[in-house]
Amino acid sequence: MTTKQRVAPSQPLPVGLDEGAGRPLVLIPGYATRPDIYQPTTRLLAQRCRVVLIDIYAIRGPWRYDEVLRSFTATLDQLELQEASFLGHSFGGGIELGFAVRHPERVVELIFSDTLAVSREWALAEEAMRHPLGLLGMATPRAATDFMLSWLTHPRQLIDAAWWGFTSGRSSDIHLIAEAGLPAHVLWANRDSLLNRRDGQEFARELHASFTVVDALGYVDHDWMYRHPQLFVDHLGRLGLAVLGQSPIPEWTT
Repeated sequence: MTTKQRVAPSQPLPVGLDEGAGRPLVLIPGYATRPDIYQPTTRLLAQRCRVVLIDIYAIRGPWRYDEVLRSFTATLDQLELQEASFLGHSFGGGIELGFAVRHPERVVELIFSDTLAVSREWALAEEAMRHPLGLLGMATPRAATDFMLSWLTHPRQLIDAAWWGFTSGRSSDIHLIAEAGLPAHVLWANRDSLLNRRDGQEFARELHASFTVVDALGYVDHDWMYRHPQLFVDHLGRLGLAVLGQSPIPEWTT
């Protein structure tokens, strides 16, 4: 007689921010970033919707992609968010992709900001593994402080996450989301120093998503989501997002 092996339920992840009311927008942070760094942006968005930021790095033990996805889902269950819009920044886009593939029925729409794109070897993950201090050159003082605190408190998890980002392929997930017909948008900095714009365009094309480059004078880099909160929220407002109470505007990349 065989016994069925029991799988322990996944523990929810910490909720770093939960602000506003109305339709939910789940924000997934970039690599080694802490929730507070996004607060200026979430405060602006919270005037129009409920913004929830889930901390995908503050976990105990090793950072494993599949387990983080299960814990991410458990967090949404705990918050009673059966359906939501999702916004992944940079590294967070990988979690967004994975969740959308596994639970398309829970996705209203997907927004990706300067995210993993389609290259297998993601430049940010490579830099994080080899020269983590080199990333501080593009960070604001507050972001640099957060980055260092994250490495001090969760070094093992960040190394594990960087290795996954550096070695994983995402093409199959991208194609599955496109086949599911999920509404998707890709936002891109006009001078992203970490990710190639052509990769972002290809990512959007394969995803059947709109592709928008920052419309602004001057240099806007990979971290614009929290460095330029009003600019970022203004660009979200142009996408016709359901979470912001707008009618969808189809601007598909060809």
